[in-house]
Amino acid sequence: MKVYPTSKIRNIALVGHGGTGKTSLAEAMIFNTGATKRMGRVDDGNTVSDYLPEEVKRKITISTTLVPCEYRDHKINVLDTPGFADFYFEVVGAARVVDSMVMMFAANAGVEVQTEVAWEDFAKIPKLAFINKMDRENADFYKVIEQMKSTFSDHIIPVQLPIGAEDKFKGVVDLIKMKALIFESGSGKYTEEDIPADMMGDVETYKEALKEAAAEADDDLLMKYLEGEELTDAEIMDGIKKAAATGSAVFVFCGSAAKNIGVLPLMDFITDCGTHPQDNPLVEGKDIENEAFMAQVFKTIADPYIGRMTFFRIFTGKLKADSVIYNATKERDEKITQILVMTGKEQATVSEANAGDIVAVAKLATTATSDTLTTKANAVVLDPIQFPQPTLNMAIEPKSKGDEDKLSGAIARIIEEDPTIRVEKNTETKQTILKAMGDSHVDIILDKLSRKYGVDVVSREMRIPYRETIRGTVEAEGKHKKQSGGHGQYGHVWIKFEPTDEHFVFEENVFGGSVPRNYFPAVEKGLIEAMEEGVLAGYPVTNIKATLYDGSYHSVDSSEMAFKLAARLAYKKGLELAKPVLLEPIVNVEVEIPEANMGDIIGDLNSKRGRVMGMEPVGKKQLIKAQVPLGEMAKYTIDLKSMTQGRGKFRMEFSHYEEVPAQNAEKIIEKAKREREEMDK
Repeated sequence: MKVYPTSKIRNIALVGHGGTGKTSLAEAMIFNTGATKRMGRVDDGNTVSDYLPEEVKRKITISTTLVPCEYRDHKINVLDTPGFADFYFEVVGAARVVDSMVMMFAANAGVEVQTEVAWEDFAKIPKLAFINKMDRENADFYKVIEQMKSTFSDHIIPVQLPIGAEDKFKGVVDLIKMKALIFESGSGKYTEEDIPADMMGDVETYKEALKEAAAEADDDLLMKYLEGEELTDAEIMDGIKKAAATGSAVFVFCGSAAKNIGVLPLMDFITDCGTHPQDNPLVEGKDIENEAFMAQVFKTIADPYIGRMTFFRIFTGKLKADSVIYNATKERDEKITQILVMTGKEQATVSEANAGDIVAVAKLATTATSDTLTTKANAVVLDPIQFPQPTLNMAIEPKSKGDEDKLSGAIARIIEEDPTIRVEKNTETKQTILKAMGDSHVDIILDKLSRKYGVDVVSREMRIPYRETIRGTVEAEGKHKKQSGGHGQYGHVWIKFEPTDEHFVFEENVFGGSVPRNYFPAVEKGLIEAMEEGVLAGYPVTNIKATLYDGSYHSVDSSEMAFKLAARLAYKKGLELAKPVLLEPIVNVEVEIPEANMGDIIGDLNSKRGRVMGMEPVGKKQLIKAQVPLGEMAKYTIDLKSMTQGRGKFRMEFSHYEEVPAQNAEKIIEKAKREREEMDK
């Protein structure tokens, strides 16, 4: 692959709901360049961009793939992104490094959720639209256009109209050329013909809308248009270029990616009118070709055989092979040996890469996703990419007990390529907790652990870190006395137990030396160790004040161990009488949802014993703030997707502990006892 100058590079992401045909469009685009001899199909598992075993198996895109298309002496860097909510973080990464997006719609489905979510989240990124699957049953181009206008804006401007639909779909009317383009199915090629007479009414209406959009992008053109002067084809084209670059209009194409109908005109438009790397807001006002080198990593692939592969966009300057760059985020030098151009999983090398290009390098030592790569003299750090936070918690453990270390190493590799995964060891519940974006995300992670790293893992429901405390005040005696020839063991204490706001308070109020001072630390230590297990369900105990006020000792037989054991006996007796209760963690939850879902969400939070603390508008959505027991939130990621059709999102953080209502406590205690019995077996 040759080295392209900045002016000849275009960076686009294919974005849309799962099943809209993004991968098929990428496949048609690269086929049209001659780089492949036949078009792959998602159903056959042989496309350039969906090459991971998990993608082939499920027939969906899981990971963003770079597919550079060399077309008409330009390089179009196409990023094929996933369309399912669990992998939306891949879209977020791609959005940072492209200059525009092609939003995908299925002609038989219209505006779908993930397309809507991405459109809102990346409102400022210029967009084109491609209404795909015009050859499918129930395809309706005009219905989708109206849906787009009512959902997004009035600046939805078709540059093509379909000729026929469903099994009669054969081409498009090009409103710029004012010609009918009749396609040969599969080849991508077309012949130009006169526009069918019965379409001229629609053609003239949409041509006028196209002229208006072009005029609105340029003040001089707008004056001319408003004064009733006819715009020349060249002027219309200039206006379209400006509107496309700034995103003031969304130009709409249509076709069938699977049959390669309507794809070449889209590629021509991207080449002629697509947003330039120079127009990216991150480099506004800069002479990007002559500035110092600056790039940002948006994706990392960790492979057990070829090592780590780092993908980045060069925003300014130039990168040469066999050079040293500076990771400004980590403050470390990195050696670049080869510069790789990836096409799916296939690699090619180039000697250098210019501002605006997207490339990969292998085996960087410390660089991670979101890091900024620069020169030491120009150590600017770009804002990190704001990936979504994981919201589904799942306990994981290796099937083979001896694989703990192997699992730990494999998880570290997977985290390198997935910035949303979190893994932590919960010291209270003794579980390893995997935090992910949803149940499909968890399935993919477990598949990868098994396939790539040979670690078979089982997932379990996360144990909730309940705690126990007391509500009453009691005095309890603990006496440890043992005689077995020679020195015996003797420790004797009276301890008062009462509630407190602090985790644990130990005091001594002993008169007359009934317990010598040197045994006080042993009593305190005995209580601290005992508090690891409560008397109701074996959960750790908190908010207790213990006052040692009396006892006795033996000058020969007393020891620190004896007093530790005496303290534990007093603790066990005392807690059983001090009105022990179960505490549960309460989390602060913020749920962002469309207003139409308010009633369902509030009702659901109430059913989860939640307390709604307030509501406020956030753009077009509503933000509900609530406090909810953590035990009720285990599957909330899945519940919220279901209730809002994927339009809702939430975050939560620990707030405090509260007493569990009696009827709920009984069930929790019973379940804990059963689990302990099973573990004992």
